[in-house]
Amino acid sequence: MSDKLVIIPTYNEKGNIARMIEKVFSLSENFHLLIVDDNSPDGTAQIVKDLQRQYSDKLFIEERAGKQGLGTAYIHGFKWALENGYEYIFEMDADFSHNPDNLIDLYKACYDGADMSVGSRYTKGGGVSNWPKNRVLLSFCASVYVRMITFLPVKDTTAGFVCYTKKVLESINLDRIQFVGYAFQIEMKYACWKLGYKIKEVPIVFTDREVGQSKMSGKIFKEAIFGVLIMRLQSFFGRSYHQSEDIVDSGK
Repeated sequence: MSDKLVIIPTYNEKGNIARMIEKVFSLSENFHLLIVDDNSPDGTAQIVKDLQRQYSDKLFIEERAGKQGLGTAYIHGFKWALENGYEYIFEMDADFSHNPDNLIDLYKACYDGADMSVGSRYTKGGGVSNWPKNRVLLSFCASVYVRMITFLPVKDTTAGFVCYTKKVLESINLDRIQFVGYAFQIEMKYACWKLGYKIKEVPIVFTDREVGQSKMSGKIFKEAIFGVLIMRLQSFFGRSYHQSEDIVDSGK
């Protein structure tokens, strides 16, 4: 039994998912994998099920009725991970924009004392590959904007390559996370920080996907821009992300 679970949401990732699964299981650390598939019409889920015959003890799949958003997929995965006793829970994309080798770096950061580790493009040693300059600038400015509004001490606030310790996800009331797109990534980091947990950024090189289509949309981008303002405003009115209402009432 491993204490490390990697959660990968999928929607039409048949060109990537088998290679990703094989790569994660080839790493020197023992990771388990949970695929959360939103009823991909391209047969992604069936590819995973076929591979379960080979990896029955460490490859799992949860199928949902339809495309419900990145944030809800991860929250579904987080709850599954907590129910099954994993100590380190990871977020990662299926398209190899996140290098699976960096899973070990994220794990070591948390093992050595961080409560949450973030694969960061914008910390020293990090970067991006195969992105046009305007997209790099937009992404960097978005992170600066988030820091200015929220004071969140994370350079890559929209990063989706993350390791959480069990105690962080147990502390956060996951049902109160309100955003589903890239604002979800910001909100989870904000919740972790507001609850007083230690966040460590680990440098990574983000590589644009080579197979499949990006899930970015104008709606997701707008959610991120306005979601930051909403989070900040709500913080003035005492919004808490604590799991336990008893903790909220006690003022801790």
